[in-house]
Amino acid sequence: MEARKRLLIVAHAPSPNTLKLREAAEQGAHHEDIESVEVKVLAPLDAGPDDVLACDAIILGTTENLGYMSGALKDFFDRSYYPCLEKTQGLPFAYYIRAGHDGTGTKRAIESITTGLRWKLVQEPLICRGEYREEFEDQCRELGMYVAASLDAGLV
Repeated sequence: MEARKRLLIVAHAPSPNTLKLREAAEQGAHHEDIESVEVKVLAPLDAGPDDVLACDAIILGTTENLGYMSGALKDFFDRSYYPCLEKTQGLPFAYYIRAGHDGTGTKRAIESITTGLRWKLVQEPLICRGEYREEFEDQCRELGMYVAASLDAGLV
């Protein structure tokens, strides 16, 4: 029997709408055609380096706060960066940003940290800009499904 791959979703969800986005990413990752991927979902303040070291891929989710990632996701990176630096190079990852404005500062911050970690971006960043729209949930569901399916198929 083939070992199950582990997908970690670390996403900040301080509001009902951002919780819908995190749940949508999880739903996509649990698509019925994906057979050998175990999904673990954590809030950034509940996740740490041990969770990252135990996963085979990661999806990050954050709000845009004052042109930057959420403080909770930044805290996750602060606690995880050095313990993971030499051990997670090449880790496949993707992320989404719930941006009230344009998301560019948040995107730049995530890229800076993940470049330092030498993680491998496997999907273009999803930036959910402007007023909340239900289509953001579909996009997050698709992101979760894409990453989990890629992991399931051994593509990442």
